[in-house]
Amino acid sequence: MSIKYIYSLLVITILLSCKSTSLLPENTQEIQQLNFVNEVIIPADAMYDGVAVGGLSSIDYVDGKWYIISDDRKNPRFYIADIKIENGKLQSPVFTSMVNLKDTLGIAFKSGLADPESLRVTPSKDIIWSSEGNISKGINPFIRISSIDGAFKSAIVIPSRYLVHNDVASGPHNNGVFEALTRNYDNNGFWVTTELPLKQDGIVPTASEANSPVRIAYIDHERNTFTREYAYMLDKVARNGKLEVNGVTEILSYDEHSFLVLERSYASGHDDGGNDVKIYQVSLKNATDINDLNSLSNSSYIPANKKLLLDLSTVRSKLTDGIVDNIEGMTFGPNFENGNRSLVVISDNNFNSFGKQLSQIILFEIK
Repeated sequence: MSIKYIYSLLVITILLSCKSTSLLPENTQEIQQLNFVNEVIIPADAMYDGVAVGGLSSIDYVDGKWYIISDDRKNPRFYIADIKIENGKLQSPVFTSMVNLKDTLGIAFKSGLADPESLRVTPSKDIIWSSEGNISKGINPFIRISSIDGAFKSAIVIPSRYLVHNDVASGPHNNGVFEALTRNYDNNGFWVTTELPLKQDGIVPTASEANSPVRIAYIDHERNTFTREYAYMLDKVARNGKLEVNGVTEILSYDEHSFLVLERSYASGHDDGGNDVKIYQVSLKNATDINDLNSLSNSSYIPANKKLLLDLSTVRSKLTDGIVDNIEGMTFGPNFENGNRSLVVISDNNFNSFGKQLSQIILFEIK
């Protein structure tokens, strides 16, 4: 038995013996497959405290509670819910509270100043959450830490390349910035991922071309900013349409170099909604740290290694109306009775602003 193997067993034993928010799947270091279990639909007319439940862009599971953010630019908020798994099946969510996120002055955001996209619960039971801002209107993205009651506590220092630029060839694309967040597998720090490439790094993917690296960045607790960055290459858009886009919508760290990455491709003009969603197993082990590269165009680097774990088109027939909707959130959930870990994804229905969509929550078993 090698020293490395003994050390790995020791780390796992310590993690499993502690009540923590670790993302490490409890029975495996190597995820082999995701098995579909069932789907739950939140009704389109669902309300909580007189406010429509929708725009559900991120989900997290910590200590038996589920945390779900809404990307409502008019009223940034997150929900806390109970979602049970009974007889091996996911049950409908029961929302227990709604928390309005506050600005730095402790008051409600003015409409349009924040576009919440992802959240995670910190080890100290605060909320770290991201906003894409509104690049087209000169509003910067941000990553902030709020208390569980929504009050502002602190902000992560964002490198300038992710902020609004006067140079039209630099900076982030509108609606393509901080879409995905995850705790590091050991709870020491966080990772954030852009949905689309920075303008100076590559192109927005189309159905015909994808020279499109997004950045996976490590947020260091002590330095309060990005200290490592790695390139992840996006796929082409899965289908043709007048409007085409593909980007990263969520990420989960589960081992020292290992992640699950969710790519959501969209093409307009398709009866099933035009979404194609894939979950990749990703390793940064041999990837180049690109933190010192302001532009990836014409630069030499090794991107993250990716391997397809699940194409959700393979489970379309098991979903409502055969629809894979606008899936943007992903989290590890509780264990099944057999000890296997669960994985849950959630879709953003855009408040049905662009036609009929679904707020769907899908449960998978990790093998």
